[in-house]
Amino acid sequence: MAAVPYLPKNAPFAAEDIDALNQLVQRATPLQRSWLSGFLAGLDAAQGQTAGVLAPAQAPRARQPLTILYGSESGNTESLALKTKKLAAKLNFDVRVVDMADADPATIAKAKNLIVYISTWGEGDPPQRAVDFHKALMADDAPRFDGVRFAVLALGDTAYVNFCQTGRQIDARLEALGATRVADRQDLDLDFQKAAAAWTDKALEVIAPAEPAGATTVVHVDFKGPGASEDDEPRYTAENPAQAEITALVNLNGSGSTRETWHAEFAVEDPAFTYKPGDAIGLFPDNDPDLAADLLASVGLSGNADLHKKLVNSFDITTLSRPLVDGYAKLTGRKDVAKLLEEGELARFSADRQLIDLFESFPESLSADQFVKLLRPLPGRLYSVASSQKVHQGEAHLLVGAVRWSSHGRIRKGVTSTYLADRCKVGGSARIYVKPNRHFGLPADGSRPIIMIGAGTGVAPYRGFVEERGETGATGKSWLFFGERNFTNDFLYQLEWQDHLASGALSRIDVAFSRDQPEKIYVQTRLWERRDELLGWLEDGAHVYVCGDEKGMAKDVDTTLARILAQSAKGDEEAGRTKLKELAKSGRYQRDVY
Repeated sequence: MAAVPYLPKNAPFAAEDIDALNQLVQRATPLQRSWLSGFLAGLDAAQGQTAGVLAPAQAPRARQPLTILYGSESGNTESLALKTKKLAAKLNFDVRVVDMADADPATIAKAKNLIVYISTWGEGDPPQRAVDFHKALMADDAPRFDGVRFAVLALGDTAYVNFCQTGRQIDARLEALGATRVADRQDLDLDFQKAAAAWTDKALEVIAPAEPAGATTVVHVDFKGPGASEDDEPRYTAENPAQAEITALVNLNGSGSTRETWHAEFAVEDPAFTYKPGDAIGLFPDNDPDLAADLLASVGLSGNADLHKKLVNSFDITTLSRPLVDGYAKLTGRKDVAKLLEEGELARFSADRQLIDLFESFPESLSADQFVKLLRPLPGRLYSVASSQKVHQGEAHLLVGAVRWSSHGRIRKGVTSTYLADRCKVGGSARIYVKPNRHFGLPADGSRPIIMIGAGTGVAPYRGFVEERGETGATGKSWLFFGERNFTNDFLYQLEWQDHLASGALSRIDVAFSRDQPEKIYVQTRLWERRDELLGWLEDGAHVYVCGDEKGMAKDVDTTLARILAQSAKGDEEAGRTKLKELAKSGRYQRDVY
């Protein structure tokens, strides 16, 4: 039976245009038709035209409940959840978005339709804000999810052995608890944006109710403007980076330091390039040209200038991942490579090794096309912004520690950090973008005290915090705990902190230099020494921030804070841990860890 035309023959278009439009509309998904309808209506409104009925657009739907649940570490799944909320609202869903940090399985089990966006952190762990929900969902006493229709999108990094493990666990657990899967789980790597959008379209279409016939509706698009809400995407994203001029590059460490920490300044002319203190700035690097040449030689492609340029600019040429090893094994038919995929073998081989080690250990000649198909795109690297835009208009500052080491007879270099340290020059340019961090920022009330804890490059966001508070005239006290190795060579931004102390923008600073005395002193040592005063600040409503290495400093600081809070509960550390979680729930304990 022929499809019913959407546009009548007397529509105000030429006959061939009517045919073309009908073909387009008939093959479009409901989501695509809704978007087009809203776009045209919004365009008319933006141009001052009277918005009427656009015929024909998507038929109205009965409002369907939809819960969008996300668990995020760096904000990627949160961003996907907020985008999906907007799309689903245009399809007439009754939508609510829930952070796993604020969710419990019993409440989520009451959802009729459920879309889950979940990332995996580190070696297969749930995001820190999702730990409690994940634990409760996996528990023996978790509630049943009978009657819940669900779909799970998992994000991860193929550099880790347990790729997308948290997503796989939640997907399987929901089914085991009686929920009905309506769309297959998809596991996505760092370059997830396009695939995630396509998966979301399909999931919403499956969940959406059937379209009633004979009616039309117009959906209006909210265009960005000065009053854009916080869930709007920034103008410059990983898919649309800004071209920035490099205006400063300074190694902040002294000549006797074992560290190499670079302060970098970037200028962007477009006023639409905006961020807030606490956000991250993404930097797209170029690869080391020498490593690219060595890699080409390892697969018999030396001298291929075009391919060398692509390796430098476009592909990840360091990460040794399971999918890549699997692809190389299948491509070459080598059983010794396939053996690496057996349980535990890849972890043993890849320890402190990179991609080139695979090709040099198991050499084979490849064609350029075969080689490129094994690689994934070169991702950007996120760094906490180290400046306030109110103080440095049109600029973004970063603090980056250069990473260099030696293993298995080869000198290794951090991709982005040594790109910045070795190959970037003042006056040159780089591609940068903004990654909002909605869970690491200054309190809206400037009279609130703040306690900032960080070691090494973990001090970066606090430079922006203190600049912002000084510029806005915030009256709340501020206390910085900073740790590094040596006072003489490693006191990052020392003169600036002294200026802020003199101006009153910074109320107090406590430092811990671990190598300046026989016993090791760290920031958590200083916290414990100042525990009574710290408790007083907390009683006054202080917000506490931690930035740095999760497995080292941040973990130890977390434990120390719980011990300090336990003092008011007669030393009960479990009670102290509960109090720390309560601070986190209220937004007064925020962590930016890696």
